[in-house]
Amino acid sequence: MAAAGGGGRSCFVLGASGETGRALLRELLARRAFARVTLIGRRRLSLSLGEAEAAVEQAVVDFEQLAEHAAAFQGHDVGFCCLGTTRAKAGADGFVRVDRDYVAQAAELARSGGCKHFVLQSSRGANAQSRFLYLRVKGEVENLVQAVGFDRCTILRPAVLLCKRQESRPTEWIAQQFFGAVACVFPTANSVPVETVARAMVACVLQPGEEKVKVLENRAIHELGKAVPQQGT
Repeated sequence: MAAAGGGGRSCFVLGASGETGRALLRELLARRAFARVTLIGRRRLSLSLGEAEAAVEQAVVDFEQLAEHAAAFQGHDVGFCCLGTTRAKAGADGFVRVDRDYVAQAAELARSGGCKHFVLQSSRGANAQSRFLYLRVKGEVENLVQAVGFDRCTILRPAVLLCKRQESRPTEWIAQQFFGAVACVFPTANSVPVETVARAMVACVLQPGEEKVKVLENRAIHELGKAVPQQGT
């Protein structure tokens, strides 16, 4: 069992090694929203003492042979997806494979395994018809995930993510410095802290919803991230 509480519900997290994913894991454990939390990734993560004590489960999978790891996606009520890479890191083909193909296949396995609610971290400006590769791929994966047919599908489209990355991304760092300064004046306009995204991802699951597909733009992410009640309130 993972974090105590959660009413016996189970969830999985894809992309827990990234900045948003790590923030999401912290939020899930702090909220005790699920009785079982499984991290699905290509390698095991080093967890903090508190995370280890919560008995977070980890499933190591080969994303190139994801169908062989269907068992990792079995029995979860909710799936959170923060999986992604960059064109600079993986090349154009690698970026498409990770951000679109891996995510779409994982969504299909999750649905087959009983997942009812899929929460996808996408990007502001996602559009399957865009001339820009990044935005086009994000739009395509949104469409593919929606087509899987979850009872509920929530898509978050954050603007520039504000965080302290472990890996060096100079261009992104410059953007963060600029939009971090802008955020002091216009906090919901062009950026959002990863912690706010994580809180919004958990909040959209904890709050009741009747919409089969819901898209949260940057301002809505800010509002939902602030609205989530504190543990015990």
